[in-house]
Amino acid sequence: MQPLSMHPKSDIQIDLTQVRIDILQGIRECNSRGLVQTTKWLAELNYALRDHKITSEEPSESLNEDITPEEKDAYTLAKCYFDCQEYDRAAHFLENCTSSKCVFLHKYSLYMSSEKKRLDNATDLGTENSESNQVLLDLLSFFKTNSNNLDGYLLYLEGVVLKKLDLRSQAVTVLQASVQAAPTLWAAWIELAGLANEYEALDSLQLPKHWMMYFFAAHAFVELKLSEQALEAYMVLAAAGFEKSTYITAQMAIAHHDRRDVDSSLALFRLLYENDPYRLDNWDVYSHLLYLKEKRMELANLAQRAVSIDKYRVETCCVIGNYYSLRCEHQKAVIYFQRALSLDPQYLSAWILMGHEFIELQNSNAAIQCYRQAIDVNRNDYRAWNGLGQAYEILGLNSYCIYYYSRAAQLKPDDSRMLVSLGEAYEKMEKIPNALKCYYKAHSTGDIEGMALFKLAKLYERSNMPNSAAAAYTAACQDPANSGSKELPAAQRYLAQYYLRFSLLDHAAHYAYKCLEHESTKEAGKNILKMVSEKRLAASSSQSSDLPEDLPEAIKNVSTVSITQDIPKTPLPSPNVTPENFSTPVFTRKNSKYKL
Repeated sequence: MQPLSMHPKSDIQIDLTQVRIDILQGIRECNSRGLVQTTKWLAELNYALRDHKITSEEPSESLNEDITPEEKDAYTLAKCYFDCQEYDRAAHFLENCTSSKCVFLHKYSLYMSSEKKRLDNATDLGTENSESNQVLLDLLSFFKTNSNNLDGYLLYLEGVVLKKLDLRSQAVTVLQASVQAAPTLWAAWIELAGLANEYEALDSLQLPKHWMMYFFAAHAFVELKLSEQALEAYMVLAAAGFEKSTYITAQMAIAHHDRRDVDSSLALFRLLYENDPYRLDNWDVYSHLLYLKEKRMELANLAQRAVSIDKYRVETCCVIGNYYSLRCEHQKAVIYFQRALSLDPQYLSAWILMGHEFIELQNSNAAIQCYRQAIDVNRNDYRAWNGLGQAYEILGLNSYCIYYYSRAAQLKPDDSRMLVSLGEAYEKMEKIPNALKCYYKAHSTGDIEGMALFKLAKLYERSNMPNSAAAAYTAACQDPANSGSKELPAAQRYLAQYYLRFSLLDHAAHYAYKCLEHESTKEAGKNILKMVSEKRLAASSSQSSDLPEDLPEAIKNVSTVSITQDIPKTPLPSPNVTPENFSTPVFTRKNSKYKL
């Protein structure tokens, strides 16, 4: 086994013939054990490689070769019951079987029966089934007793049970052994990715040197919102021969969505829709993109299409919920998200979206419950932590806001929105140094909403640090992205008054003329221009070149420089140089390069 790593494109060597042989074997093994989602995933991947013909296919093997003749009839009957979701009956007829495939199907039937009863009871009564934990404990006892006789599939089931019991570190160890013994068992890789809560934990895993590791690494990057690394990994796989895989196309669309490249993500989803119009997987993300772009008619058509395919899929309920949310019918949206959760209480998107709807309905307590449930499903999703911060901010509990926004910022360090929200919470609690650091870091990482510099400057202004405030305002005014900002007029007025104070009349006049372009600052601009004219007249009559004593030395040295001179852009510049007492904390942006 080896740690998780992925080589550059030129170094990846994947034998597609061996891949197809492994896939066909995995389909047979998983299908005979009732692992339908893994079978479906492998079958789709096999279809993507349909143009790569196998020259010498493995001889056809009996699916039941490892089942004794005495147990074959019981296995066949139990497998039919399992496929019909009659899990208790399936478990009953396999109770005395000893072959590995029968033992797995027996234990898996017990697990699926307990989960089905737990979900049914939770939906009907709003309470957990007390028998569910006992079934899990009994299964765990069996696994511990027979720890030396477990194959890769039974190890996977043990890992799932350990994860359900919140024994995460033990689950990681067992699942690593599972993927080593049965590398084509995609469900085990998925569970393992869900247990890696950060990149360092992901990189420390000991994994088999197998082509499935590349799919796992790319999937894990998507789960951890490492969008750039995920896109690179999937492009490597596409170049290696998997370019026709609908799964890879969908995952790339999700990665583009996570990096806020809405247009690229929509283009990929539309391509998927054309190639596979009945594929409902990931339509919740597709509908969210249409919601962001306010494509009401296209979203309505998507909702009608989803209902015509399967009205009782969780993706269908989420699509309809997003449609009603776009129409501002938030109560109806909540109903459909609740329907999605009644079908699958572990469906993360529905919890988060329902929390957003409760925020719109100003029901903060209900929103908090939704976000907490989302964290229980996946504690690595920054949206749930950020939503909790917003909910507690509405309630005025700023100390809680700081905790939840901090967690969100840790999970999504390149998103300035959480840092700005965290700075606002610090500012409300009068923790000015911390707020300054948050605003500056938000600016350094790439300000999405264009508010970090304005908030930084205002806070400097409040803190009686005029030179630093002027530098921050200047940087904001020079940024073309802020040309339409509602904060711009006030910034220009401040700069005009600031330079007037130091008798830098050209600079003051420059920003005063800018003030005339806005109704809110037009009068202030006129007054400043009048004062500039008076000072110029007084200066020409006195013929004095003395500068005010309180003018910073850095500004004295450049007082004669024209405002029209080209100014090199720095992180937080003044029109010519940064004042000497500009004391903004310096942050070095962390180089986020991850191995794959």
